Amino acid sequence: MREQAILFDLDDTLIHCNKYFDFVIDQFVDLMLTWYSGHGLQAQDIKQKQLHIDLAGIQIHGFMPDRFPQSFVETYHWFAEKYNRPASAKEESWLMQLGHTVYEYTAEPYPLMNETLDQLKHAGHRLFLYTGGDASIQMKKVKDLSLDTYFEDRIFVTVHKTKEFMETMLQEQRFDRNHTWMIGNSVKTDVLPALHAGIHSIHIPAHKDWEYNTGAIDVAPRGAFYQLKSLEEVPVTIQSYILK
Repeated sequence: MREQAILFDLDDTLIHCNKYFDFVIDQFVDLMLTWYSGHGLQAQDIKQKQLHIDLAGIQIHGFMPDRFPQSFVETYHWFAEKYNRPASAKEESWLMQLGHTVYEYTAEPYPLMNETLDQLKHAGHRLFLYTGGDASIQMKKVKDLSLDTYFEDRIFVTVHKTKEFMETMLQEQRFDRNHTWMIGNSVKTDVLPALHAGIHSIHIPAHKDWEYNTGAIDVAPRGAFYQLKSLEEVPVTIQSYILK
């Protein structure tokens, strides 16, 4: 059996992530509704504006850690101007601190994460981690869950997880594209870059995903492409494809 190179996304593929952002956003909304009580402001209006600002920030800054807290501050300023309410440096500081708490949660693995990685490793495949974000934050998650047991030094972290970065990575690391897989929850940063690069791809949609990760799959696969319901389906799916 030919050894496969298998690249895994981290957040909301191997470990939970979005639910912590949602929890912190809910706290932000509660603060805003308190500060703007009597103005008729609705929770959904705050969430939509914060999302719009956050998505715009990614295009400029990528997955830098200050981007998410800063979206709270910019949303706060937008509504301050709209409702003619004076902005406060103290409130801005609270919002930055609140936004950064999302990075303090202990990493929680998806069900059967270890068992899935064990199966692939014992089958003789080489496992790689390819994740977007701040290197220190992402590597803390790796250490907390002992993921270096599987990935060792084969870990790539970038603040801009794009098809251009994937193409450069594949070329520099000399991956054999006929035997390379990308597995992740994001259509935008996992599936589409993999299909553009001509490698195999497995899409495992998150139960509740962030709008940034969604999109149309409009690239014809040159290799295998599967959409699975859960992480534990990965080993048998790859094995079945190899044995065709």
